[in-house]
Amino acid sequence: MRERGAAGGLCALSAVLVAAVLSGALTGCHGASVGPAGNGARGGSAGSAEVRPSGYGAVFLAVGECSSFGTVDPTEVPCDSERAAARVVAREGGRASAGPPCPATTDFVLHISERRPAADEDGDGAVPLGYACMRRLQPPHPGDPGGGGGPRTIVGDCVRDIGGGRVREAACDAGGERAPRFKVVEAVADRADCPASTRLYVRLGGAHPVGCARPL
Repeated sequence: MRERGAAGGLCALSAVLVAAVLSGALTGCHGASVGPAGNGARGGSAGSAEVRPSGYGAVFLAVGECSSFGTVDPTEVPCDSERAAARVVAREGGRASAGPPCPATTDFVLHISERRPAADEDGDGAVPLGYACMRRLQPPHPGDPGGGGGPRTIVGDCVRDIGGGRVREAACDAGGERAPRFKVVEAVADRADCPASTRLYVRLGGAHPVGCARPL
């Protein structure tokens, strides 16, 4: 779930669920930040670092392959298996925080590493192989517009106020304490291109990096 915050008004910093396959640690990935209107801003290739026989392909969890349930120590399984839970829609080498962003409707990101102390550089025994952008085989899909999750903020997503000048992404149909306050309605090249109803700018990246968010 992405959470955002900054001094001086509503702002957002995005965080994503990135599961470490072997270490179980959570790491950051590409996300989004937001600022108040007038004040702030708001498929992949297989990694080449390691190629090794594992399960059903030469690369562990290559594009098109499927993982089992869970985000800690998932295994590669046939996509028609009853154990299959999510499919790889993009696969990149290196760290998710520094690599290309996942496709817009990615549900979650798996950080894939292995234990090789002899080749380790920082002493924790983990050598990163890359990351896999995952799409669940069955709904719900938190990465869909308005779904309330996923590693990226996209047009159609909603956010709610969590206090202290911060907002967090929420499902657009959520009610009660989780009810959203703003919705990203358009992606444009510059803030000046946003409609007059915009009250929050959301940094999306790409060719149209500014998201225009209006109150709900």
